[in-house]
Amino acid sequence: MGIALIWSVIAFLIRWIFSKRRGAISYDSSDQTALYIRMLGACVIFKQLFSRDVRVRSQVGFEPERRGSHPYLGVDFRTLHSRAESAGSIPARRIRRLFSFQRHLLSSRLLRGVPHQNPLHILDEDYCGQARCMLEKVGSWNFDIFFFDRLTNGNSLIYLTLYLLNHYGLIELFQLDMVKVRRFLVLVQEDYHNHNPYHNSVHAADVTQAMHCYLKEPKLAKSLTSCDILLGLLAAATHDLDHPGVNQPFLIKTNHYLASLYRNTSVLENHHWRSAVGLLRETELFSHLPAEDSVNMERQLGSLILATDISRQNEYLARFRTHLDQEELCLGNASHRHFILQMALKCADICNPCRPWELSKQWSEKVTEEFFHQGDIEKKHKLEVSPLCDSSTNSIADVQIGFMTYVVEPLFAEWARFSDTRLSQTMLGHLCLNKASWKALQPEEAEFEQDGGSRALPQGSVES
Repeated sequence: MGIALIWSVIAFLIRWIFSKRRGAISYDSSDQTALYIRMLGACVIFKQLFSRDVRVRSQVGFEPERRGSHPYLGVDFRTLHSRAESAGSIPARRIRRLFSFQRHLLSSRLLRGVPHQNPLHILDEDYCGQARCMLEKVGSWNFDIFFFDRLTNGNSLIYLTLYLLNHYGLIELFQLDMVKVRRFLVLVQEDYHNHNPYHNSVHAADVTQAMHCYLKEPKLAKSLTSCDILLGLLAAATHDLDHPGVNQPFLIKTNHYLASLYRNTSVLENHHWRSAVGLLRETELFSHLPAEDSVNMERQLGSLILATDISRQNEYLARFRTHLDQEELCLGNASHRHFILQMALKCADICNPCRPWELSKQWSEKVTEEFFHQGDIEKKHKLEVSPLCDSSTNSIADVQIGFMTYVVEPLFAEWARFSDTRLSQTMLGHLCLNKASWKALQPEEAEFEQDGGSRALPQGSVES
């Protein structure tokens, strides 16, 4: 009787934990076995129940008993960039929660066909209405994703991706279940760490919007299949899923288990891909498709996300340049179309320097904040500070000018050769102006620091 009661309690706790789910699953590349589940508040219970089979992180950090781990891996990367909220922000949080509750209530009623009975829904519809107006211009390169995220109460990735899936007719064409689509996008957005200054759901939404702009380019619009477009949008939305806010070298030198799992090769990108696959399977988004088609979609999604590994930038760029030099790209060829999708995603991922200055500057500050915060952690634990992560020897302008010169310019110059359109020229124009603006700020930053002023990023952080 006592044993039965214990197991009843255990079963209840497991159901409760899974009802509070907020995590991602990383699959081993060989047998697709689920090796890693991240859940908030589940550490103690899971250690007791599944300590031999499941790797769990909680709010207190990674499990200390993991062999090969450094003692400082007790750091919980999900809360690495969290800020203490001031008392004055509480009313604003309550307002946001009210909007979220009303939106959930409204969407639930619509799905069930229940008419409105509460006049408060009008406020929420007006709130969403502004976002809908913005989405009518989602193809504009000047699209302000920060403003759109505020309009959607921090749900920019969900609203934008759902809109684009409808815009391209993909939900109807692939007979996707709207409830599953919505649940998938909600889980995707939740699995981004929004405490990260840069690698968060807003960045994913921005990359998805940029991908949409590229998909509309004449060469792609007349050649890509519906399957290509679906993969492009899904890859953009999930390309940094469950990003920890530190880069691959940091994971490798701290013997993080993901680095071991993926043998120090495209560690983050492999994890982003496997996490996306985990959510696809959890929501059964493609369960109605033939098994072969579903597996093929997962494989191609992985190929796109793995292409965003910045350490392989020169490899992809050289291949792109060779194709263009030899004029051998044929978008009637499925493998060539897939390669162009890879290059489009790479461009979308690092297109911030090609945005208008007001947007580009915000992204530059956020990504450098992540870099500098990683550097601060490395100093604290007596690790070698990663390149560009030392706030005492680098400025935002230095980091951005180097990034634009050696990474962004070569890629977008080749993209302009492939797709010589107004958008390509606009991006190169913004890139040139933004680089000049950062150069103009260099002496100003140096002077400010020599005078003992605090850096423009008082709470510096990391990019990967």
